[in-house]
Amino acid sequence: MKKIILLTILFFSLVAFAQSSDDIIIRKILDEQTKAWNEGDIEGFMKGYWKNDSLMFIGKNGINWGWQTTLENYKKGYPDTTAMGKLSFDILVVKKLSPEYYYVVGKWMLTRSIGDLSGHYNLLFRKINGSWFIIADHSS
Repeated sequence: MKKIILLTILFFSLVAFAQSSDDIIIRKILDEQTKAWNEGDIEGFMKGYWKNDSLMFIGKNGINWGWQTTLENYKKGYPDTTAMGKLSFDILVVKKLSPEYYYVVGKWMLTRSIGDLSGHYNLLFRKINGSWFIIADHSS
């Protein structure tokens, strides 16, 4: 009986650890994106996104598809470090949907000499070949 209880405790501890480690990894991806953005590195910022034509980005102009399109839109909208400003994220929700998907909701803020911007976002992360990537981003 003691072995069963011990194995049960061990099993649930491992499950909790796996969930929290994924949560930590996702938060780290967002931290790395923030760091890259604040260094003026849009390509580095894009490392958090799924490099695929099926990446979905929803912004003020509607839905855009693809990693390359998203990169080009960021470069067009933020052509230099003055336009980029300094990014910060306020993460409101990190929710595990399944072993393969996480949902993140938060607020983004750009502090800029030409005027600050802010809005909200929701992200869908998917674990692909052992790594987490943003597969859908709705930012407004």
